[in-house]
Amino acid sequence: MLAALTVGGPGVSTAASGPPAAAALDRCPERASVTVFREGGIPLLDWRENLEFDGRGTLWVSHVTKHRVEGYAPDGTLRTSFAVPGAGGIRRGPDGMMYVNFGVNQLTPHGGIMRFDPAAAQPRPEKVVEGISGINGLAIDAAGNFYVSRELATGVLKFRPDGTKDEEWTRKANVFGTNGLEIVGDQLYASVITDTASPVVRIPLNDPARHTRVVELSPNPLKLKLLDDLTYFRDELVVASFRDGELIRVDPATGRSCVLVSGLRMPSSVRVARGFGDHDPRRDLFVVEASGRVLRVTVG
Repeated sequence: MLAALTVGGPGVSTAASGPPAAAALDRCPERASVTVFREGGIPLLDWRENLEFDGRGTLWVSHVTKHRVEGYAPDGTLRTSFAVPGAGGIRRGPDGMMYVNFGVNQLTPHGGIMRFDPAAAQPRPEKVVEGISGINGLAIDAAGNFYVSRELATGVLKFRPDGTKDEEWTRKANVFGTNGLEIVGDQLYASVITDTASPVVRIPLNDPARHTRVVELSPNPLKLKLLDDLTYFRDELVVASFRDGELIRVDPATGRSCVLVSGLRMPSSVRVARGFGDHDPRRDLFVVEASGRVLRVTVG
């Protein structure tokens, strides 16, 4: 989602030498092809915000402007659709259930997280967390804790599996303007949309106060990338640049970065295809856009 901008977002520590700043990014050496899995409609009015695979053959897509979640078969057939107001970040939990943010709108104080059973013939979402505002991305750790990003506030929110807020963890994870979230091992990676340096931040799950910047992808403040969601693919991060229509590959160990795909139309989320028919998780990424399209990106 789009948000206001700040220069050098507060609350993000860096190493003494600072994070690596990317100059003009080169193309990645791997070849990547893009095919349309689902056509879009009117850009922005047909905004598909996020996506996730349940590992059982269904791709779940959150549609923020039409207030619903859609389930697709590997051949592109729409299997089911149900109402979720302001549907945003969507993730599979360790219990096999699907979780989706609702109320993704900067003006509503009534957002939260819903849960639904992906195996149900007609899923019926129920609220797990409610009464929070300005939320966007979602991540879930192996213990079932929820992490929620906020574009116009400081602190990644952490909620326990019972829906109670972990105030101390949230206070220590004082990164302003986070958007996409991805857990890799014991680290939470976050893209920052409201910082003109376009940083990707690493937040240790067990010590969130020690968050650091992995890389800054916009050395020129006039060319911010508006970083959105991200995923972990082939031991590296792949981050969506909403503004530039790119998928950017980032080595989380070194910050080395390159452009994997360009020419997209306001990409807002990218995920690895898992348990989805013949789509290969070693090669296939799926992307949703604010144009309404759902894309498949095949790498190599």
